[in-house]
Amino acid sequence: QRTMATINLSQSSFKQTVSKGLVLVDWWAPWCGPCRMFGPVFERVSSKHPEATFAKINTEEEPALAQSFEITSIPTLMVIRDGVLLLKQPGMLPEAALESLIAQAMKLNMDEVRNPPDKASAFDA
Repeated sequence: QRTMATINLSQSSFKQTVSKGLVLVDWWAPWCGPCRMFGPVFERVSSKHPEATFAKINTEEEPALAQSFEITSIPTLMVIRDGVLLLKQPGMLPEAALESLIAQAMKLNMDEVRNPPDKASAFDA
């Protein structure tokens, strides 16, 4: 028996949820066919990654939140780490691509993301 590792987010819980760790957000709506196809992929991948938070936001129930993030098409996936938006991508993702995004996000040095090293020094090899 496996437990679903996804949570539902709302306007009131969003900021606190995304402030720490790796958070993947699936923006969806019940009437959206591609969303219903992506949902099981998102759920499957969530069960393999207890280190990350997998959150779903129903755009029908949270229109103001969707508008504040300029969500114009669904599904849209957002990848947030330690409160920093790393990716906002509309469209369905295959499972392998979602796994790859998680691996890339986990490898990032967040100090460098927040404070990029001086551009000139990046070429001093």
